[in-house]
This record gives sequence, structure tokens and C-alpha cells, in this order.
Amino acid sequence: MDGMKTAIGLMSGTSMDGIDVALLRTDGQGRVERGAFLGVAYEPAFREKLKQALQDATAIRERAERPGTLTAVERELTERHAVAIRDFLRQNDLSASDIHVIGFHGQTVLHRPDEALTVQLGDGQRLADLTGIAVVSDMRANDMVHGGQGAPLVPAYHAALAEGLVVPERPVCFVNIGGISNLTFIGRDGALMAFDSGPGNNLIDQWVEAQAGIPFDQGGMIASEGQVMAALAESYLASPFFTAETRRSLDRNDFLPPRGDQAELADGARTLAYVAAAAIMTSAGHLPEAPALYVICGGGRLNAVLMADLARLAGERGAKVVSAEDVSLDGDAMEAEAWAYLAVRAMQGLPLTFPNTTGTSAPVSGGRITTPQKIG
Repeated sequence: MDGMKTAIGLMSGTSMDGIDVALLRTDGQGRVERGAFLGVAYEPAFREKLKQALQDATAIRERAERPGTLTAVERELTERHAVAIRDFLRQNDLSASDIHVIGFHGQTVLHRPDEALTVQLGDGQRLADLTGIAVVSDMRANDMVHGGQGAPLVPAYHAALAEGLVVPERPVCFVNIGGISNLTFIGRDGALMAFDSGPGNNLIDQWVEAQAGIPFDQGGMIASEGQVMAALAESYLASPFFTAETRRSLDRNDFLPPRGDQAELADGARTLAYVAAAAIMTSAGHLPEAPALYVICGGGRLNAVLMADLARLAGERGAKVVSAEDVSLDGDAMEAEAWAYLAVRAMQGLPLTFPNTTGTSAPVSGGRITTPQKIG
């Protein structure tokens, strides 16, 4: 098909649970053909290295700096992505020559939009060399050069998906509940608006790991045994983030989990699930029009307690909540698919971000394009 490119997208999100690999064929505009998906989990030892990297990254003042463990972690992270690519190609009977480009997100270890500073670990040149495929990496930085928040970047892909969405409800709002949640609003006329909406799984994950040594609350099982602590929930929802006139991008440290003496395990998990849902609906108040449909993507859609809260809160506003799968999409693969889509756009010089998605001064492209070099 004329203009169609085959791309692989790679995502390692703020929850630091592993690498998502997704295949996409697209023209970088409205034509999208979704392909295979692979999730590769990080073992606990590497997750601990990433946690240390987050600590070490707080010393960064210039984007190129790699204090402490960061150089070693960046190299290992890149090599793990290369292994994931090789496994993915083998499992799907593909070769490197079948792929035009890889969209490589890397691991965000620092995101300070107010300082125009964002750092994603990941060596695009090394990944290109290891895989033999062109790589687009570092897709957030140019947005910040042009006054943007550097996030969210997925809305351009949401807009492309919405063109083929077989649902009558408009306006539609895509909600990605990852470590941090974000919204993409697509109006009746196709108008696009997006912003981070608040804490997602991040607080829940940190809470249950600190209190019980469990990396996340699978299915919301722990939360289902608890009660919402109204005062604790309100302490989060009273944050000026929700009432500020200007939407801003969040770092994982902008909201911190409760102290151990503030709640029992189940009550804390239940309260944080409610906070994640209420944060989405509170932030939706900044949209130009109330959505009729919320399409939920990301790991948060698997938390039954969070989803029930979201459905109830949206229902009070006359809106419907569905998971990505309910409209024939893949809520696990979507962010990785988006990075494949954005890589194709970057290769074409098309905008990745817009004034109404990140606050940039004009639509801007971005990304660092690297092609394989001979090693040795």
C-alpha cells in the first residue's frame, strides 16, 4: 500500500514493569493497521536498578549528564530492548529488513517540564547498531525546546485511532492509566486536546510494594478489601494541580504515596484507586466539552475497583466508560503502538505534538533519527 511503513514501537513506562513491543503499519496519518504485541517483564533485580537510577537522576542538571549508575543502566536497558526486538521478530517470523523504523521511548528517569528538562535513558544509536534497524528516540525533547511540557505524546495516535473507531458517542476521551494518567479529548469536529490528568497506578504500586512487598495490586484485589478514607483522598484531590489554569505534565514524584502510619494496606489501596479515578474526572473538567465516552487504556483498566469508581463517577455526568478491548483496541499495546506511529511521523517530519496537547508554541516534530553503523 502506497505510503505505508512497517514500524515497531517500544515502551518502558513509569511503572517500570517491563518492555512493551508492538508492530504497526501506518502512513503516519489516518491509516493504521495494528499488528502483533509482546510484553517482556523486568525481573525484580533490574527494577531495583531502575529505582536507583531514579534516585541518581535527581542530580542531573543538563540532559546529557549520566551521574551515578545511569551510564551502566542505560547500556543494560538498551541491550534489553535489543533482545526484546530479536525475540519479537523471531516469534512473528519477521526479519530486520521487514521493519522500516523502531520508535524507542526509553525509560524516563527525570521529567521537570517547568525547567524544560526531560531525560529518557536509552541509546538510540546503540539500539540501531544492535538491531540493524533505523531508530527514532528522544521524542520529547524538541517539544520542550518549543515551550511544550514534553507530554503527553500519545494523542496524535489516539486521533488516528478515533478516525476508525466504530462507536457513535462523541466527544470521545481516551484515558491512559499508566503510572501517571493522561487524557486525550477528540471533539465532535475532530478537535484535539490532551494533558496529564493525575496519578494513575503509580501511587497504588508504590503503596502495596512498600507495605506488602507486592509490585502491584493485581485486579484491584487488595483494594476490594478496603474502604475509601475520605480525608486521605481529599488531601490528594485538593492539590493545586487540579485547579490550576494551565495544565502541566507530571513527574512520578509530584504525588507521593501515603506514609505507613496513615492507612492499613487495603484501605490505602482502596483510597488510591478512588483517587486515580477521581483525578481523571476532576481533570476532565478542564475539557472544552463533557465527553460522552471514555475509552480506558493502560494497566489501570485491569483494576476492577478503579474501573468501577470511574464508571460510577462518569455515569453521574451521563457518560459511558469502556475498556480499549470493548472497542476492538488493545489497551496493553497502545502506548507501544503509539511510539511506532510517532516514529513514522518523525521520519516524515510531521508534527508529534500540538499547542492543545503539550502547550507547545506551534505544531512540532521531533525525535533523534539514527541509522545502523558498522560495529568493530
